[in-house]
Amino acid sequence: MTHRPRLTVLSGPSGVGKSTVVAHMRKEHPEVWLSVSATTRKPRPGEKDGVHYFFVDNDEFDKLIANGELLEWAEFAGNRYGTPRKAVQERLERGEPVLLEIDLQGARLVRQSMPEAQLVFLAPPSWDELVRRLTGRGTEPPEVIQRRLEAAKVELAAESEFDETLVNTSVEDVARELLALMLSTPGEDPQEDSRPDA
Repeated sequence: MTHRPRLTVLSGPSGVGKSTVVAHMRKEHPEVWLSVSATTRKPRPGEKDGVHYFFVDNDEFDKLIANGELLEWAEFAGNRYGTPRKAVQERLERGEPVLLEIDLQGARLVRQSMPEAQLVFLAPPSWDELVRRLTGRGTEPPEVIQRRLEAAKVELAAESEFDETLVNTSVEDVARELLALMLSTPGEDPQEDSRPDA
């Protein structure tokens, strides 16, 4: 039986490895379409319009918002970023699995504008591991690291708002579990065959 795939949203605290998981997914599973965001920021060297981002000016972005053409949008460091609704819907209608990697605020907005979307929370193996990833090489001032850790605590507390949680112990494992979730039918447990009956 064929079913229309749902939009799958991957979110989680900063430093948990979302973009690493997504990069692995794209390499191993090119059939998964990663939603491309529109942004008002200027392209960086090597970035292609329509591949990395849709680069638009402020007026065009205002129009996208006014016409309800964005599933969600947010502002970071003076630039705006948003997820174009039409491209996501076209891919889903064609039966292609669509993945969207965004922050917590964006995931909440998608839940409002597309309630049928599947929200997946990427969690760190432990708080200590997340601290280790966020503090990194120690090249940032302590107050920046402190802000990141405070933000991560808030982000971790939102886990219960999500449909599923995957723990990022290994990029390969998480990518495989994420793909299984993306291809499962709503209401079906993708891991039910591997779990003993309760």
